[in-house]
Amino acid sequence: MSPTSAMRVLSLIPPMTQLNTPYPSTAYLTGFLRSRGVDAVQEDLALALVLKLLSREGLEAVQAQALKLPEAQRTAPVKHFLDHSDTYLSTIDATIAFLQGRDATLGHRICTRHYLPEGPRFGSLDAYADDGSGDPLAWAFGALGMADRAKHLATLYLNDLADVLRDAVDGRFEFVRYAESLAQSQPTFEPLAQALTAPLNLVDTTLRELTLQALTRHQPDLVLISVPFPGAVYAAFRMAQAIKQSHPHIRLALGGGFVNTELRELTEPRVFDYFDFVTLDAGERPLLALLEHLEGKRSAQRLVRTFVRDADTAQVRYLNWAEPDVPFGEVGTPTWDGLPLDRYLSLLDMLNPMNRLWSDGRWNKLTVAHGCYWKKCSFCDVSLDYISRYEAASAEVLVDRIEAIVRETGQTGFHFVDEAAPPKVLKALAQELIRRKVAISWWGNVRFEKSFTPELCLLLADSGCIAISGGLEVASDRLLKLMKKGVSVEQVARVTRAFTDAGILVHAYLMYGFPTQTVQDTVDALEYVRQLFAEGCIQSGFFHRFACTVHSPVGQDPQAYGVELIPLPPVSFAKNDIGFIDPTGVNHDVLGQALKKAIYNYMHGIGLDEDVRAWFKGKVPRPTVSRRCIERALAEV
Repeated sequence: MSPTSAMRVLSLIPPMTQLNTPYPSTAYLTGFLRSRGVDAVQEDLALALVLKLLSREGLEAVQAQALKLPEAQRTAPVKHFLDHSDTYLSTIDATIAFLQGRDATLGHRICTRHYLPEGPRFGSLDAYADDGSGDPLAWAFGALGMADRAKHLATLYLNDLADVLRDAVDGRFEFVRYAESLAQSQPTFEPLAQALTAPLNLVDTTLRELTLQALTRHQPDLVLISVPFPGAVYAAFRMAQAIKQSHPHIRLALGGGFVNTELRELTEPRVFDYFDFVTLDAGERPLLALLEHLEGKRSAQRLVRTFVRDADTAQVRYLNWAEPDVPFGEVGTPTWDGLPLDRYLSLLDMLNPMNRLWSDGRWNKLTVAHGCYWKKCSFCDVSLDYISRYEAASAEVLVDRIEAIVRETGQTGFHFVDEAAPPKVLKALAQELIRRKVAISWWGNVRFEKSFTPELCLLLADSGCIAISGGLEVASDRLLKLMKKGVSVEQVARVTRAFTDAGILVHAYLMYGFPTQTVQDTVDALEYVRQLFAEGCIQSGFFHRFACTVHSPVGQDPQAYGVELIPLPPVSFAKNDIGFIDPTGVNHDVLGQALKKAIYNYMHGIGLDEDVRAWFKGKVPRPTVSRRCIERALAEV
């Protein structure tokens, strides 16, 4: 295709996102822009930063910083690192190579437990029951399983080093939620502004160097920085700061999931000291309009879903020329060209077979449909484009994309990242994969609805489905109805068991603290969850605290859910979470500790026969749920 734009566009992934596989936003944008004849390239600076810091050279710099700390300020991770610094320096490069799959035989040495220095994070091994062999991991890996055992030990080793980076270099550092508090639901830009004017630390200077090197390699005219989470915002602004200071002629645009949810009411002019443009929602149409504008083919007034700072008034303006979005079937195939697929790290934090999928393995991320076909859940941002605008592509188009991605990456693993993949689309996709004899492994997120019959689950398994995640939320029929979830606990039991019987692992997203949820509701929910694990319906789960957002039905109509919203302060920057007063007065923080402890044990097969009240501190009511409720539901035809 002949070029339609003379501009070179560089899309960057900022720290921190994922270490085992690229976050897909730049792959989608780069693939789309190339399909329209634009010279587009991409880099993952999240991975590049971690690989630079977790190298011999990087750890030498960390050591120098740690040695400057007064003895009284050295935490246990820092002390252990300094006491064993020679061993860390001599093992880091080889361990990274092992986690990248480039030195598999090193796993034998790691498994001896005499190769890696074992800091505080290795204390988690004490939580695993000894089967009498003296090996706390024998229950998980047995006599074999050397590679996975070594991967778990190496992951603990990296987590120790992340703690050292946090305690000795940058108090905000984490592998995922890096400096998250500076951005998440922050009504003003001030905390982030102060952080950005502070002296650069080792993490900052390393990221600055990597950013400038990427500019030298690619010589872009426009840089796109996609920020999916609050934990990537600080680094994104540091990258933009470096670009503005060194290459002021380069234009910068900010977008991504964080922007789409939290910056919809942006009025803070200082954001535009770093970025020239901030775009909302699906990026394809705004980018096409922006490229035409930068080439003088379109006035600023005709930009689409884009914030700018007015040159005359210095005030923020939102421009949204009415143009239809690019149909989902025409957004093109994502490309991973330019991303170092052989350098991502396969990590094994959790020993649960389902839970590990999020951090282990190189997954091609793909969307089978835009938005959510259900879009009714009262806790969800159903008013926003990423949920409300539902569009599906044909099975033929989807399999064409899958085949193209496999040819490009050489990887046959796919993670479908839909909010909830539609059963009809998955059925057609499975049939097309089987018809074409395309062999892949895939997993994704669904609603546990009755459309997933045992026959459909078997079909999905035959097409390569290995795992499914879905929202059970609060395992209470009363609250599920209030949530407008469209499912019941017994229905979820039958659907999840159908997946399990087909050989598909199941993960349940669970919630606590929903409006009007009582202590009794919470105890009953845990009893349902215990039975779902005990009956083999689910193999993995995670309890998260309900957060009310301004874009959800609860946030927009709190009276319907029996709560009162706490007024927000004036907002000029991020707006998403909003506090509320629940008349039940339940201390959900205390209950949440019990729920998380219980489900961690359930995922490891522990405590499934115990009374659920044993997990709670203090007295809680007896479950009103029959201990055979799920068993009876499964027996019904």
